[in-house]
Amino acid sequence: MTEPAFITPNWIAVDWGTSNLRAWAMGPEGQVLAEAMSEDGMGKLVRDAFEPALLRLIGHWIGGGGVPIIACGMVGSRQGWCEAPYRSVPCTPLDPAALVAAPTIDPRLSVRIAPGLKQTSPADVMRGEETQIAGALSLMPGYDGVLCLPGTHSKWALISAGEVVSFQTFMTGEMFALLSKASVLRHGLQGEGWDDAAFDMAVSDALSRPERIGARLFALRAEGLIAGLAPASARARLSGLLIGTELAGARPYWLGQSVTLVGADRLSAAYARALKSQGIEVRRLNVTNCTLAGLSSLALQTEAIR
Repeated sequence: MTEPAFITPNWIAVDWGTSNLRAWAMGPEGQVLAEAMSEDGMGKLVRDAFEPALLRLIGHWIGGGGVPIIACGMVGSRQGWCEAPYRSVPCTPLDPAALVAAPTIDPRLSVRIAPGLKQTSPADVMRGEETQIAGALSLMPGYDGVLCLPGTHSKWALISAGEVVSFQTFMTGEMFALLSKASVLRHGLQGEGWDDAAFDMAVSDALSRPERIGARLFALRAEGLIAGLAPASARARLSGLLIGTELAGARPYWLGQSVTLVGADRLSAAYARALKSQGIEVRRLNVTNCTLAGLSSLALQTEAIR
């Protein structure tokens, strides 16, 4: 997005993850005036480095100050700028009264952080996804059903009457990254391409026999060595095995339910394909749109854009 010469945002939206920092200058009607991104994610910063990292990115937007900043994500974790304590489900995904003010040195900054959600039994937590859920609900008023948020740590959340009733996390994305980059399987996954048929077969296999996941994973290595399994097929099968195993574990969430996916386009397409094979038609929402809608819903309930 090309920025105008001078920007006077009503407020600034910030999504601060483990790997990246993203910010949007927001106008009076909720429009995006400008956006910016850096690689200053939470995982690369010590506590005293958060304020300088934010100023490097959006300092030219705040001028003399007085521009509220609302942030979500890992910035509010125990290792973040300051901890925003989890809220317990069942509850609404966001609550403006629970925003936590970040300690700042620069007097121009006014930063408030949205807390994540926690579940006691079975133990589970989320940070950042609660804002995406709030955004999805603002885009789908009155929605009751299940939201699936695929990613590094995929979330399945049961939604009723505007509240997150329960949720469950699967480390599917992180497992794919570890297995494809740091395990013996990496030798057979090099290159580009994709094999839909191999993905479909792996999803079906994992759903029918999830207890065989360990053996099915090593078979990818064995077939590469003795049968010349193509890297494109191996990658698709690895993805299908992991997503299929996730679907087997999350079956109580999606079986017979209305399901909406909130995630990156390519990953959401894989989940939609896997769910369609089980007779589940899904709705898909863009994750950035949901994040902005969620942060905007907070801003509307505070003095940020009044």
